[in-house]
Amino acid sequence: MRLALVLVLTWLCGPAQALSISFINPGRSDELYWISASQAMQAAARSLNIQLEVLYAERDPEQALALGRQIAARPPAQRPDYVVLVNEKGTLVPNARVLGEAGIKSFAAFSGLLPQERRRWAPRRGLPLLLGSLEPDAEQAGYLSAKALIDEGLRRGLAGPDGRLHLLAIAGDRSTPVSIRRNEGLRRALKEQAARAELDEQVFADWRLERAAELTPPLLRRHPQARLIWAGSDQMAFGAMQALEPEGRREELLFSAINNSLPALQALQEGRLSAVVGGHFIAGAWALVMLYDHHHGLDFAAEGLEQERPMFMLFGQAEARQYLARFAPGMPALDFRPYSKKLNPGLGRYRFETRPLLLP
Repeated sequence: MRLALVLVLTWLCGPAQALSISFINPGRSDELYWISASQAMQAAARSLNIQLEVLYAERDPEQALALGRQIAARPPAQRPDYVVLVNEKGTLVPNARVLGEAGIKSFAAFSGLLPQERRRWAPRRGLPLLLGSLEPDAEQAGYLSAKALIDEGLRRGLAGPDGRLHLLAIAGDRSTPVSIRRNEGLRRALKEQAARAELDEQVFADWRLERAAELTPPLLRRHPQARLIWAGSDQMAFGAMQALEPEGRREELLFSAINNSLPALQALQEGRLSAVVGGHFIAGAWALVMLYDHHHGLDFAAEGLEQERPMFMLFGQAEARQYLARFAPGMPALDFRPYSKKLNPGLGRYRFETRPLLLP
């Protein structure tokens, strides 16, 4: 198997010793969310004069580890200054270790250490060259999408004979920090409406459309009273909807999704999705801002080595129209310079605000 099906290099004009960063993207090279994450990072790289390399692991943790080893084995002159990693399927610690042994600094974006990993492998201690992490508040995503879905179910009067809304959940996986936290957000929303809504069953589709499509029909046969389907990603929501289309049941149910992909926002406008939450695809771009400052002598440690920031927003019809008008033609030229402490000496704390960047 090739180490990466896609290798994207963004070469920028600048001094010979320009800051260089590699990103091991855990997603597939044709996966909309992870493509948009890479594109946002490329926009940040252009803003900050960073040489960015993106390597896709194609949802294969073994390939992600092989990419880490490949980078570590390069001649010193060809190694990046930093490598951005994602803790997908437990790959963060082994990759940070092998890179650290080669003297390469790393940083975790999108998802960081698990609690059980943190006890031994804390940034700059157990893993001296793992500088830190930046994660979107995934609990917020699960909560916002579930709350909006439950509110819409109540508004439409979709309660069962027992007077309660019945909800099914299609989650990503059991071990990734992002999935765990999104599920916690779902449960917080359900707890707030404990008298009027309940979770009948949760299944795990490993973030795959095809797997969600396989799981949905038997799930509904087990719970025919369910009218709400919460999904941990847009692709899993689409898989559930596609599976029910031949049975003519899709219109009987409400669906939510996490990720503001163009198809998800179009589905929101068309009424096929009832709730869409997104904005977190720019977490990697924010990470480049932090690494740019670190490289220029401004350490982010004062704000915390492991940072979790609220990057999600709930999209309504107006936000969906505005976002589609701006992003449907392609990733616009996003300017990340106003967010750098190096370039803005008066900036006290990082302002990683999603809405002003995406919907100016």
